[in-house]
Amino acid sequence: MAPLIENNALVLFQGDSITDAGWNRQDSASLGNGYAMMAASLFSAAYPGKNVRFLNRGHSGNRARDLVSRWQADCLDLKPTWVSIMIGINDTWRRYGSGDATTVDEYERNYDTILGQVRDKLSARIVMIEPFVLPTPPDRVAWREDLDPKIDAARRLARKYQALYVPMDGIFAAAATRREPSFWAADGVHPSPAGHALIAQSWLKAVQAL
Repeated sequence: MAPLIENNALVLFQGDSITDAGWNRQDSASLGNGYAMMAASLFSAAYPGKNVRFLNRGHSGNRARDLVSRWQADCLDLKPTWVSIMIGINDTWRRYGSGDATTVDEYERNYDTILGQVRDKLSARIVMIEPFVLPTPPDRVAWREDLDPKIDAARRLARKYQALYVPMDGIFAAAATRREPSFWAADGVHPSPAGHALIAQSWLKAVQAL
C-alpha cells in the first residue's frame, strides 16, 4: 500500500512538549528528539524518492488557545500540505497543576478555529493525534474526568474535518497491558523513548506508511 503523503509534500508537526521534544529554535529544520523526528526519519528512509520535507513547531506548555495565537506564523505562513496536531493535555493539566481550567467548549472552539484555517487557507490534509494520559503516578487517574470530554471533542472535530485520527489514548491504554504505564511515560504524559516510538509507529500507520 502506498503512503497517502504525496511527492514533495511539506509535513508540519504541531503541539505541546510531546511534539516539541527539544527541537532547536536556531535550526528551522530541527525535529527534536521525539516522535516527530522518529516518524519523519522512518518515512524518509522508506520513501526517499518522495522528497517529503518535515517541520516541527511544537511548543512546550501549549494549550489549544496558544496554537490559535501563533497559528499564522507557525502554520499558515509555512504553507504545509499536511498538518499533524497533538494538543490537549495541558488544557487538562493546568486545572490540576495550577487551578487554571480550560472548559471543553473553549478547547473545542480553539481547536476548531485552527482546523478551519488549515482547511480554508491551506487545503492541507490533517492528522489529529489524540491527547492521552496514563495512570501513573496515581493522581493522574483523576484527570480522566477532565480529559475524556476533551478527547470526545477532538473526535467530533476529526469527523467534521475528515482528519486522519490517531487514537493514542486507547493505543497507550492497550500498550499498558503489555508493560507497566511508567514504561511508556514516567509521569503519565511525557513519553519515554519507547512511548515516542509508539506514537511514531501509530502516526505512520495512519498515513499508510507502515
